[in-house]
Formats: sequence, structure tokens, C-alpha cells
Amino acid sequence: MKELDLLLSRYLETRYMDASQAERYAFAALLDLPDPVLFGRLTGREPPTNEDQRRVIEALRRTPGT
Repeated sequence: MKELDLLLSRYLETRYMDASQAERYAFAALLDLPDPVLFGRLTGREPPTNEDQRRVIEALRRTPGT
């Protein structure tokens, strides 16, 4: 999904370098998800599987330009 690519690339450009190691691992785990599942997590239709993933999703939603 182009929308996911845009959202994820903005996160990488603006936040990833300052993220904690746990947040980086959680972000990488999100990237391994199939697009429909990732979309569901980012839109709140599917709950995050752990606290680190929840923090990454919140950071993705707060990323400037999204």
C-alpha cells in the first residue's frame, strides 16, 4: 500500500534515529506484518500485540506530515 509506504518512510526520516532500541525492534516487527494486518494495527482496527508495538504505533500516528 502506497499510504503505508509514505507513513513508514516519514517515520524513518523523522523519528527512527532517535528511537530507543526497543522501539526500533518493534518497528522492524511491524514491517514484517502483511499490509492488511499492519493497516489494521495503524488504524486501530487490530490491537497491538505488546507495549513496545503500541508505542511505535502512537509515534507513527504523531509523525509530522501524516
